[in-house]
Amino acid sequence: QVQLAESGGGLVQPGGSLRLSCAASGFTFSSMSWYRQTPGKERELVADIISINMMTNYADSVKGRFTISRDNAKNTVYLQMNSLKPEDTAVYYCSAVRYDNGMRYWGKGTLVTVSS
Repeated sequence: QVQLAESGGGLVQPGGSLRLSCAASGFTFSSMSWYRQTPGKERELVADIISINMMTNYADSVKGRFTISRDNAKNTVYLQMNSLKPEDTAVYYCSAVRYDNGMRYWGKGTLVTVSS
């Protein structure tokens, strides 16, 4: 059974930093990603990382501020978020694509609030 457990969300002031973590279990994953969603908007990709070569991809809105990384031994993906802005406020979801069948799985989400 696939499980994705996110942690690290919370309230932070503009300009601050947070690190999200997502521990995956159950299977091997070919890629892991972070998405975010705000009320009334579609879920959007924030960043993803390919397991085999560690190639990364970022949304334009977070380039230069966010960094995705992965510890393959722990099957854990991280999202380091710096220089946070109020518009980064959202529920952040961890997602992973299972290596053997290509199915995408989702975590329950963790709320990040950027406010003074």
